[in-house]
Amino acid sequence: MSVSMNRRELAGYLAPVTMLMVFALAVPLALTVYRSVGGTNLSGDAYVNLFQSRLFIRSTWTTLEISLLSTVVSMTLGYPIALHLSRLSDRWRSIFMILVLLPFWTSILVKSYALIVVLGDSGLVNSTLVFLGLPKVAMMFNRIGVLVGMSSYQIPFVIFPLLANLLAQDANLRKSAAVMGASDLRIFWKITFPLSLPGLFAGGVMCFVLAMGSFITPALLGGRKDMMVSNLIDFYTREALDWATASAIAVILFIASAALLWVMGRVRRNSALI
Repeated sequence: MSVSMNRRELAGYLAPVTMLMVFALAVPLALTVYRSVGGTNLSGDAYVNLFQSRLFIRSTWTTLEISLLSTVVSMTLGYPIALHLSRLSDRWRSIFMILVLLPFWTSILVKSYALIVVLGDSGLVNSTLVFLGLPKVAMMFNRIGVLVGMSSYQIPFVIFPLLANLLAQDANLRKSAAVMGASDLRIFWKITFPLSLPGLFAGGVMCFVLAMGSFITPALLGGRKDMMVSNLIDFYTREALDWATASAIAVILFIASAALLWVMGRVRRNSALI
């Protein structure tokens, strides 16, 4: 009886939040789908025109390319950080985790403007290169700036699931291998790395999903050739005033992101280490 009452009380507490989620997420999504299919006409012309549009195909390819590259960079840089954190004491790990979380205390807009100062023609990086007698490198309004900006934001999303995975691994496996004479490098490649793949995959999927929906970073740091799908939605909404096409792009992006998150969920359910 008490369990039943507790469930009823919990349902009562969750009801306002559930209603808020419905109105804040489900209703706008339903309206977006409704507009994308042409309203009451249900023509679907926006989808047909999209897949015949060279601009959409080029933007989609650019989005996939940038998302994949930024994910690879984030995974490459995030893995050694997570590995180092997993080998620290609890006290030092907590201190360094605060440093990992610091980027979330500022908005991505502020960080993008900060990167403009750092990566600009007279920024910190190029000023250092000139001081060392090296030529300047163009890092603004091109692919380099976009990758730096997106990767710096995404790295923590690799560290969190990967660190949880590494901490959950049985340390006795590595100790047994060391007793048998295996080197640290061999232990890493034969035990630690294979067992960490589910965590690495989960972080990679999160990075890829975040990258696909990125808007501010490519808009401020990228060039005309770096227009991503989110920037294309903004173009059709504000400049072309074509709400049907913008809605269709948003629906496609939502379906792709949801599919990737579903794959990540399947991997997590099939792994005992995450």
